[in-house]
Amino acid sequence: MEREIKIGIIGYGNMGQAMAKGLVEKSGFPAENILACAGHFEKLKENAAKLGIGAVQTAKEVAEKSDWIILAVKPYQLESVIIPIQDILKSKLVISVAAGYHFEKYEGMLLPGTHYICTVPNTPISVGEGILVCEEKHSLSDKEWDCFTDVFGKIALIETVGTEKLSIAGTISGCAPAFTAMYLEALADAGVKYGLTRGAAYRLAAKMVCGTGKMYLEEGKHPGEMKDAVCSPGGTTIRGVAALEKTGMRGSIIAAIEAIEG
Repeated sequence: MEREIKIGIIGYGNMGQAMAKGLVEKSGFPAENILACAGHFEKLKENAAKLGIGAVQTAKEVAEKSDWIILAVKPYQLESVIIPIQDILKSKLVISVAAGYHFEKYEGMLLPGTHYICTVPNTPISVGEGILVCEEKHSLSDKEWDCFTDVFGKIALIETVGTEKLSIAGTISGCAPAFTAMYLEALADAGVKYGLTRGAAYRLAAKMVCGTGKMYLEEGKHPGEMKDAVCSPGGTTIRGVAALEKTGMRGSIIAAIEAIEG
């Protein structure tokens, strides 16, 4: 079934490319079954060629030739993109990745009976380690939902939340990669200060973050327990933890989320 699905991506920016890359390179989804369109056609052809997916000039052509349509344009462009192809989208499965948009917002743009779901993916989906936050309220059939989770579950953790929690879930999964990249950079700077090469410092820091996250997902231990397991009495790690508490690491992270959520 999966190999028969044709996926169309309307808007081939960073997120559209990340999703396509994850599907093709990490889940083995056939590149020839993915089609995309974007505002700048020459740039689109160049980016599409990297994965071997198809490139067309209009959203109408994407919609006509695809079974699933990923809406990956900027939020302010959604209405102008959707309205002209409403009738085509009605027979498709529509997947929104537009920030700030939820089920009810699409009611006035999509025709009654259209099957659609609102999601918030993050960029690590490109390497098969993503998160796809999905709004609990959607109009997919049970069979469509099962197929959707089968396809995207290969490259992302699929987490469903209520409409009112879609924003905060998207912020934590979608914005925090930037914070984590800053953390990686800071750890590497410290490593370089004490003699590590930049490449070695980045690799060590990145694998540490990856491994710590995987430990939590597989073992389910409370983060505090994971921290305590590394902190020996009077040891080096607890001294580092104390320094981070003194400089307000937790408060800074919470404040960053608050700044986004407003």
